Amino acid sequence: MTETVSQEKSAARTDTVLSGVATRYATALFDLGLEENSLDRIESDLKSFSDLIADSKDLQRLVKSPVFSADEQLAVLSKIFEKAGFSGSAANLIKVAAKNRRLFAVPGMITAFHRLAAKHRGEVSADVVAAQKLDKTQLDDLKKALKKSLGKDVALNVRVDPSILGGLTVKVGSKMIDTSLRTKLNSLKIALKEVG
Repeated sequence: MTETVSQEKSAARTDTVLSGVATRYATALFDLGLEENSLDRIESDLKSFSDLIADSKDLQRLVKSPVFSADEQLAVLSKIFEKAGFSGSAANLIKVAAKNRRLFAVPGMITAFHRLAAKHRGEVSADVVAAQKLDKTQLDDLKKALKKSLGKDVALNVRVDPSILGGLTVKVGSKMIDTSLRTKLNSLKIALKEVG
């Protein structure tokens, strides 16, 4: 039991450090985007890079694994960016993160940047986790439902996580809506244990 609590505290500290690193990078990029009047382009580029990560297990491994050296990460990223026509401030910041051995923080940085940009536009930011990629109609329907519920325009930060099995989780500020199949199955499992 003590070991589990210790592991949870360690994980919480790691998440806090990761969040701090991601927020610093996102804030620097946001300030640069304001200065250059290029927030829309940066946000679009970050969304494209986020989609690339979501669609490629190899790129996910490159971003998350400490096994790759900074030089290896930079070399691969340079090739990807060249092939995808990805340049500008967003690409440069991702390369800086790789050079500084902080590539693991880029997904959090992208989320933090989207939050800053949404707040700048007067929108509420919602973090959405889906079991599979959502199409444009599903995204539009989700935005409309959230706007109706919250009374504000909503910027969605969507991440795909097949481990939730189905459904969605939506987090807006401190509010969380969890309709994932994984959570429903866990609730059923707990209920069955209580009965038996």
